[in-house]
Amino acid sequence: MTNEWEFKRHRRLRSSSAMRSLVRENHLKMDDFIYPLFIIEGENIKHEVPSMPGVYQISLDHVKAEMEELQSLGIKAVMLFGVPNEKDEQGTGAFIESGIVQQATRLIKQEIPEMLVVADTCLCEYTSHGHCGVIHHHDVDNDESLKLLAKTAVSQAEAGADIIAPSNMMDGFVKVIRQALDEAGFHNIPIMSYAVKYASAFFGPFRDAADSTPQFGDRKTYQMDPSNRLEALREAETDIEEGADFLIVKPALSFLDIVRDVRNNSNAPVVAYNVSGEYAMVKAAALNGWIDEKELVLEKLTSMKRAGADLIISYFAKDVAKWLQE
Repeated sequence: MTNEWEFKRHRRLRSSSAMRSLVRENHLKMDDFIYPLFIIEGENIKHEVPSMPGVYQISLDHVKAEMEELQSLGIKAVMLFGVPNEKDEQGTGAFIESGIVQQATRLIKQEIPEMLVVADTCLCEYTSHGHCGVIHHHDVDNDESLKLLAKTAVSQAEAGADIIAPSNMMDGFVKVIRQALDEAGFHNIPIMSYAVKYASAFFGPFRDAADSTPQFGDRKTYQMDPSNRLEALREAETDIEEGADFLIVKPALSFLDIVRDVRNNSNAPVVAYNVSGEYAMVKAAALNGWIDEKELVLEKLTSMKRAGADLIISYFAKDVAKWLQE
């Protein structure tokens, strides 16, 4: 008997849950995730960030318990941000041996050595003015800032960091940090470069968490214009030439086209940063009962994998671990 309709039957591969799983092209797994942590100076502090429900600033005495929880959930990598008590114009707390990130790194590597520590390498959390470098004539001095960023990277590696992740967007930051690490004997420490970092409105809640809001002006002279696409390829290409081992695109959700462009133009691992604003919007909507948080988050994160990301930095990592275990 001849079917009178002549068309392709794509629904055959959607007929059941098992069938859909069989042909699914992209998957989330816990090996994909890096969980950001905010380490604050002091004792017995576990302070929830008001604009990021479920995300905390924690003091060193809470770090071990936090690592044990993450390990139990299958999370294998953390990215550390420091929240110091004292700041100065040079961001000294970023590169001193007793810096909060250095202390946290040593503690993590002592207690749970298999946990990968990714150290965010920037000055903004440590400078009194909140910018990512040294200020001269009311602007960030690129080359002078590089010297302090290189010192920061070496001090983080000396403390035991497994990966250095410079987020400052200074020109030449990968080259200078790579040279400094190599000269200090850290040839095997990879650089996870914030290669493509836009001057985005999605960063607001992070600045609450890291206490890193600029005290004047903005970061548009060193972070990228969200309108630009080709510039991202130039930035990523330069970082690879200068020695980057990973390429971060930040933010992720509004820039999935850029994630795909970077993926298509490089064979280095691509990292999507699912940033604080993306997290806060979902949490706010979920707390109001307006969305199905689990389904929305998994769809959103899967879109990053589909766009070409190998890894995802996300504040949702704990939630995802629990959902995947279900």
